[in-house]
Amino acid sequence: MSSTDHGPDGLPAGGALRVMGSETEYGIHAPSTPGANATYLSSQVIASYAKLTRERLHASPGAGWDYTDETPLRDARGWSVRRTQAHPDLLTDMEPVLTAEGVALAHGPAELELDGDQEPALMNLVLGNGARLYVDHAHPEYSSPEVTNPLDAVVWDAAGDVVVLTAVRALAGDREHGPINLYKNNTDGKGASYGSHENYLVPRSVPFTDLVKGLTPFFVSRQLVCGAGRVGIGQDGRTPGYQISQRADFFEAEVGLETTMRRPIINTRDEPHAVADKYRRLHVIVGDANCSHVANYLKFGTTALVLSLIEAGAVPAIEVHEPVAAMHRLSHDPGLGETVRLLDGRRLTGLELQWVYFEAAAKLAAEAGVAAEHGGDGHTATVLRLWERALTDLESAPDAAAGYIEWAAKQRVLEGYRARDGLAWNDARLGLVDIQWSDVRPERGLAYRLLNNGSLERLVEDLDIARASIDPPVDTRAWFRGKSIQRFPANVASASWDSVVFSPPGSYRLQRVPTREPLRGTRALTEALFEEHPSIEGFLEALLGERHT
Repeated sequence: MSSTDHGPDGLPAGGALRVMGSETEYGIHAPSTPGANATYLSSQVIASYAKLTRERLHASPGAGWDYTDETPLRDARGWSVRRTQAHPDLLTDMEPVLTAEGVALAHGPAELELDGDQEPALMNLVLGNGARLYVDHAHPEYSSPEVTNPLDAVVWDAAGDVVVLTAVRALAGDREHGPINLYKNNTDGKGASYGSHENYLVPRSVPFTDLVKGLTPFFVSRQLVCGAGRVGIGQDGRTPGYQISQRADFFEAEVGLETTMRRPIINTRDEPHAVADKYRRLHVIVGDANCSHVANYLKFGTTALVLSLIEAGAVPAIEVHEPVAAMHRLSHDPGLGETVRLLDGRRLTGLELQWVYFEAAAKLAAEAGVAAEHGGDGHTATVLRLWERALTDLESAPDAAAGYIEWAAKQRVLEGYRARDGLAWNDARLGLVDIQWSDVRPERGLAYRLLNNGSLERLVEDLDIARASIDPPVDTRAWFRGKSIQRFPANVASASWDSVVFSPPGSYRLQRVPTREPLRGTRALTEALFEEHPSIEGFLEALLGERHT
């Protein structure tokens, strides 16, 4: 491999650059109405942000969702699940509606009856920064716009915290719905888990079996550098103790299509949201939601590097015996001495597994010429440096990494409470501290307080995150999507990752513009189009004539 090699998306191969993004379901709680319908509360978060955006734009707050290209039942192993046999949670290709029991799909049970002065529940919104804000499984979910590097992934993921914080701030004074509190975590401590997902674009030419073999040992041990930490062992947390990952205990299968039950380490949903015969979207559901910038950066960056290893045929030949049980054991051992058995008979610690992947990734990046501090791709060297630092510090002692590795930082805070007040791990007060860690309100959330006082390392400034909550990334199709909504809010009927649907004035026909190439529709390719055609009529005429996207 030479320094001139590129992947199918045009980005340099062998390093940490690729099209990627995040999805975060926020935990939700209304202290004054603890028995309230969580789905309805979530819809009010969406409606609150829509109202604020409408007031700012003096127009429509954003677009609805275009479900045309959704294929949630197609499995990467070569088949599709029949709709009649699919769990309802998998049917994400239909508009959800609110019911008395929670959320259902369109044409399902009767909608929840609202009071006469209440507006219909808003369940979906595509934002001017290219992201999607919607209700998913009784939680507000923010799906970030597509980016091309792990640092931007951190920025636009954190932008979601700003978006939902803005919404709940507005609801705080609402006598009917507020206050509503949101938490960037993955479990309520009572047996329920909600997702923090990642998405990575990979070439369709890479066999899915190669992804499974290459990623499984990595995902089993990746939690050591990007776990968010959790009080309690087991799905319901009733066994006293502290563990590395919020999500690990909720995984029960190695490979599968499900995301809300019998969760697999490797998810098989084959829904590329791009040119289908060219790309595959790897949907990763095994990670924790991160408040730590560095932990989040390592989550995206190290995974991108391992995908480069798989694509290059250079991934370590490692197979873990019973990977689900191994992932649980590693999570339950914050002392980091636990080993997992490989199929070849060896036993390695989680850190040793990570070192194997690190060394292979560093070698490939050097050979590809993308790891140089000067002349590289600008990101791979940083990912490798922070990955090596994390593994080295964790080998010394977990507390040595408590300034940037999230589970270690949370453990330090919890141990402080334990030492001060003599608390056992099953003390309910520690569970409350665990939840408060991820409160999106910066004056309440412990993680955000540590970020703001310098106790947790910061990679990006709040001003950059605030900008990302408004504006899209410049180097993907998200730029075209977001700017279309910003410039022509009254004329964008709906949008998705691979389309923008315009409603031309004076016409009953909608105009759907495909955006299946993720690196088309960038600022460099479309900014002049927006600047030269301020009216929607002229914009569409030029767009459809030139096909900039």
